[in-house]
Amino acid sequence: MCTQRLTISKFNDLSGKRVGIVGLGKIGSEIAKRLEAFSCKVSYTSRQRKPSISYPYYPKILDLASNSDVLVVCCALTSETHHIINREVMLALGNNGYVINVGRGALIDEKELVQCLMWGEVGGAGLDVFEDEPDVPEELFKMDNVVLSPHKAVFTEEATEGVGQLVARNLDAHFANEPLLTPVQLE
Repeated sequence: MCTQRLTISKFNDLSGKRVGIVGLGKIGSEIAKRLEAFSCKVSYTSRQRKPSISYPYYPKILDLASNSDVLVVCCALTSETHHIINREVMLALGNNGYVINVGRGALIDEKELVQCLMWGEVGGAGLDVFEDEPDVPEELFKMDNVVLSPHKAVFTEEATEGVGQLVARNLDAHFANEPLLTPVQLE
């Protein structure tokens, strides 16, 4: 898959944009931190409000979308979050709004996204995950308001080395009867 260049005149500056983050976990928090450097107005929705976070919290994704220029989707895929970005959310984001998905493909109703993009009901999209990977809707390749990129951040040399080191440290902790550094939380 190739990466397309964003050629949109409506959205040429990230500075000062209202960015809603869907899922303020580890990845969402790191994204928010980077957005602060661009003077973005960050807000979020998550399973629950995070008391230690000063960003505005929206318990309803529709409210977040209607108060955002950009939605960055990075929450976990569960039965509750499947298609969390549906047509109603996209319409609330509006024809000048952008949706960026770095989570899982099925977080966005991809058929509705294609329709909203084709009809100008959403300004654009940045996607590195897709609902039916490795299949990507052909329409997306033809749109100049869409950036497609392979989801491969984890495949950098540094990331691979880091994962190996983390696994080794977790194994050391396990066999020493110490708490794991990254325990799996079963819901």
